[in-house]
Amino acid sequence: MKTELLQLGAGQDAAIYRRAGELLREGSLVVIPTETVYGLAASIEREGALRSIYEVKGRPSDNPLIVHIAEPGMAARVAREVPKAAEALFKRFWPGPLTVVLPKRPEVSPIVSGGLDTVALRCPSSAAAREIIRAAGVPLAAPSANRSGRPSPTRAEHLREELAGRVPLIVDGGPCAVGVESTVVSLCGARPRLLRPGAVTLSQLRELLGPVDVDEAVTGELAAGSTVSAPGMKYRHYAPACPMTLYRGARAASVMKSELARLIGEGKKVGVICFDGEETLFPGAEVRSIGPRENHLVQAQRIFAVLRELDCGLDRILSVTPDPDGVGLAVYNRMLKAAGHDLRQTEEEEA
Repeated sequence: MKTELLQLGAGQDAAIYRRAGELLREGSLVVIPTETVYGLAASIEREGALRSIYEVKGRPSDNPLIVHIAEPGMAARVAREVPKAAEALFKRFWPGPLTVVLPKRPEVSPIVSGGLDTVALRCPSSAAAREIIRAAGVPLAAPSANRSGRPSPTRAEHLREELAGRVPLIVDGGPCAVGVESTVVSLCGARPRLLRPGAVTLSQLRELLGPVDVDEAVTGELAAGSTVSAPGMKYRHYAPACPMTLYRGARAASVMKSELARLIGEGKKVGVICFDGEETLFPGAEVRSIGPRENHLVQAQRIFAVLRELDCGLDRILSVTPDPDGVGLAVYNRMLKAAGHDLRQTEEEEA
């Protein structure tokens, strides 16, 4: 299969949307841009295409897919019921980086839901994504377009080699504005439950909905046999090929510097992820910054690109972690998954 890459913004956007819509209606996969990350899209009415998503990604079959719609009114085509809390979320955060888990209609394929009786729905703020959905004429299942387990793609060039020959079309919409996958909140229990953090923060959800529980998978590690109701909850995700260790606390940079010296002394090739201004602390390493220590929005935009840049034959990656508040919780969550929960807490400096 030849993979075509078409770039938006050169006066041919309408033709690109039509081409993407045609392929999707025919049962092909298409990589589409969204504001969060690039998605590997298929029509929810084409079971062969839905199966192909799992095959192309190497994705476990019990990991649900998020369904993307062009406007909130399309939710009724997929969800069995839309409660008032969902309508409030739609009004406040859609189009945008929020996914809402609702009871699914019986005609929605279990391939989409990972065998569950629920469906995860989102209306992206990316105009390109919504135009492609309209051109297809049907909601699209669209997980992140990376091979399963690897860092998610935030630029089309991340996928040139990874998906070459696996999909007929990659639509290049430029860098993703948000940079981490959408927030996922379930409305299928007694209380709303945050399943995955993203750019819509926990405090924003609680401001609108009142009490919102936080699933243990947000900062903890689920057992292999656990049932999950949203993507990114159980498996190791977003990961470079080499092992990665996280450091948190006041002495994180100091401890990382000592560990770097030890590893280099053993002849290891080491990557370091730090905050702006710390780059010169780690001589001998491949160093990348994820942004200012307090700017979680920039960290979200950079984290996956940095992980991909360091996926280059290293033996180990040492990384700082942001404070898990606001959008920082989303970055923290993705880094925990990338590191397989290998987190070292450093102590405060002695007075």
